Amino acid sequence: MDFFTHFIVPFAILTFFRVKDRLTGAFGGISIDFDMVLFVVGFLSPGLFIFTHRGITHSFIFGLVTSTIFLYIISRPRIYGLINHVIKRDIKVKFNWHNILLAYFGVLTHLFLDFLTTGGIPLLYPFSLTRFTANLYYTDPVTTIAALAVLIILYLHLDPKYKKIALAIFMIMLISFGGIRAYEKMDVIQSQSLTLSDDYTQITTYPTSDMFTWTVVESDGGSKYLIYTYNNLQNTSSDMREVQNLTIENGTYESTQKAIKYADKLPKVRGFKWNHEYTCVNAERTSSGWNITYFDPTSSYFGPNELSVLVPSH
Repeated sequence: MDFFTHFIVPFAILTFFRVKDRLTGAFGGISIDFDMVLFVVGFLSPGLFIFTHRGITHSFIFGLVTSTIFLYIISRPRIYGLINHVIKRDIKVKFNWHNILLAYFGVLTHLFLDFLTTGGIPLLYPFSLTRFTANLYYTDPVTTIAALAVLIILYLHLDPKYKKIALAIFMIMLISFGGIRAYEKMDVIQSQSLTLSDDYTQITTYPTSDMFTWTVVESDGGSKYLIYTYNNLQNTSSDMREVQNLTIENGTYESTQKAIKYADKLPKVRGFKWNHEYTCVNAERTSSGWNITYFDPTSSYFGPNELSVLVPSH
């Protein structure tokens, strides 16, 4: 979800429950997206690939740590004084246990919203690197624009009742969009399961920016995939292609597996596989060793969808 929505959702919920320090919850809602400052750590040390956007801070434990640190920083007089000067509003944030809990509430709403998006988040880190996702959203420009409009309304000097109306309309829209996407996802899975192609036994779906259009992946269990785009309103399929999980050129299967096993241990490969739902492999034997190319056939991640490594001959 976008930055504005992560601010508005906890603010709206706390407003409806008449919580006085609702702004603290909103700050907590955006706090863990400042993980962008950690990007340099993951860039300089590929083994620490968890230090990235929607990485370490997007977990239950480190979300609490991040929001607490963030709350402490913005509660310093010089910091909120600077914020007040920039936004031309009188905001004062206190650092206490009550506000720490409110900020963490904002984190929990953030984690829930990001759980709905493709790619997922490592909720249980450091106990597990597994990403959790409902795969309902990819990008949603309509929600982003609406969230920005509500934020502007909150900033303006308007009657509080109009601000509450704007918050209510936005929340109703957000819940409605989520409900439609959930229904569409289940309907696509059900309809396409009835027409599975030969040799394919499993089916999964991934969202696009259009809530009625989905990326469908049929699998035979791991050796190949059938990938296509399906529009549930028009009941039409397009961009259909079959992808092999592994292709080998100029080598034996046994030697290829040894090379892949070596490559899989490399930090940059581990990071690539962590960031992608599917990682197929093209392996080519050359005079200098094995050229192993990992790629995501679904293009389900916002970053690079291909990574090549050279495994030297032993």
